[in-house]
Amino acid sequence: MEQQLLIYNTLSRQKELFRPLTEGRVGMYVCGPTVYGDGHLGHARPAITFDVVYRYLQHLGYKVRYVRNITDVGHLEHDADEGEDKIAKKARLEQLEPMEVAQHYTNRYHAAMERLNVLPPSIEPHASGHIMEQIALVQQILDAGYAYVSNGSVYFDVRKYQENTHKYGQLSGRVIDEMLATTRELDGQDEKHFSGDFALWKKASPEHIMRWPSPWSDGFPGWHAECTAMGAKYLGSPFDIHGGGMDLLFPHHESEIAQCVASTGHAPCRYWMHNNMITINGQKMGKSLGNFITLDEFFTGSHKLLTQAYSPMTIRFFILQAHYRSTVDFSNEALQAAEKGFAKLMEAYKALGRITGTSGASNDIVVSGLRQKCYDAMNDDFATPTVISHLFEAAKIINSAADGKQKLAQADIDELKGVFDTFLFDILGMKDESSSDNTALIDGLMKIILDIRATAKANKDWTTSDKIRDALNAAGVTVKDGKDGATYSY
Repeated sequence: MEQQLLIYNTLSRQKELFRPLTEGRVGMYVCGPTVYGDGHLGHARPAITFDVVYRYLQHLGYKVRYVRNITDVGHLEHDADEGEDKIAKKARLEQLEPMEVAQHYTNRYHAAMERLNVLPPSIEPHASGHIMEQIALVQQILDAGYAYVSNGSVYFDVRKYQENTHKYGQLSGRVIDEMLATTRELDGQDEKHFSGDFALWKKASPEHIMRWPSPWSDGFPGWHAECTAMGAKYLGSPFDIHGGGMDLLFPHHESEIAQCVASTGHAPCRYWMHNNMITINGQKMGKSLGNFITLDEFFTGSHKLLTQAYSPMTIRFFILQAHYRSTVDFSNEALQAAEKGFAKLMEAYKALGRITGTSGASNDIVVSGLRQKCYDAMNDDFATPTVISHLFEAAKIINSAADGKQKLAQADIDELKGVFDTFLFDILGMKDESSSDNTALIDGLMKIILDIRATAKANKDWTTSDKIRDALNAAGVTVKDGKDGATYSY
């Protein structure tokens, strides 16, 4: 049966029937991390959300090219056009080359994604590897008359764009008059014709480490340019789906639309998808706010707000229990509930192997309709919480049969197993951690060892502290001491 997929398009603010530009093929671009620190729960949400989208589109038979970028240059501290490059600042503080910082945290991001069972994208371009494409984009916008050069920097002319298109703010719902009233004045904004103009290219100050030659100055691209340039390079223009976190609606995605329209005459994509935020006590979780918990801290239970360690599949299940467009507030209680809920589904799935089915055709109406109910939920804008509720419904039937309270035909058992295999494992991307490599156990043991070492250091027992570190090093485990405590890597 052909499935009719509805996707909520942020641009139109309604669900729309998904029709790819090319039959049988889908191009999807999702904004990836800025790699200047360890990934946290806020990074896990878009990765898991669009992993499920990727998995489901492939399940429906589409050939999907999924592009997720790595931002390793151009993202300044204020998410605007001033301040220090986030990666360059980290490099200066750590006395490293910026690309060392980017590579280190890219590696750690990949390791965390693998543990969360997030499939790698088809292509993962780096901003620093596509400087020429970004320079070409800036030149196109200049040639079209929607940008100007000021003191070696190039800025997008928002007011001129608005006069000609009346479209700036269409995605985020902002208007220029509001921006004039609310835009915070920053150092260097006297270079701009209007405070809402954004940088396409920034002239590097003498102390700025990351710089490239361009027709306008030695400098670096603006944050928004990378996604427009790389999306067009690898997916064409326009492409089907552009995704990312809701915090990127403005200024990042709004600016992407303006850049694309100015340079090509049309929008970059057909469908805009945005996942909502992870919050702590109602406030967005993020590095800039300092209220984040890294994924490694979740896996080891080493953050002060955590009462225990949580496995990668508990984190994944916790995120999928909420619809991707709703906010999710962190709490230990919610994570513990997710842990128990996933365990119940896994126990029910394993119980299927212990049930002896009766002969004959399916005789359970709930079981026979279960698969289509799960499809209906996925087709309704990827409603993963509804899919999970249907799987819990199935788990009740399985447990009842396992307890001898009802009979299931072998056809019912086969269908239940098929539904779990398809939806819980293949599409939602969950996996049985009991048969994995015991990483949760290892993380727990390492936390105990590092706590013992921290106590020894606090007591100035350097002999014990060094002995633990050296023994771990001999076993292939590197311990790195930091201001927030010790971390380990293989």
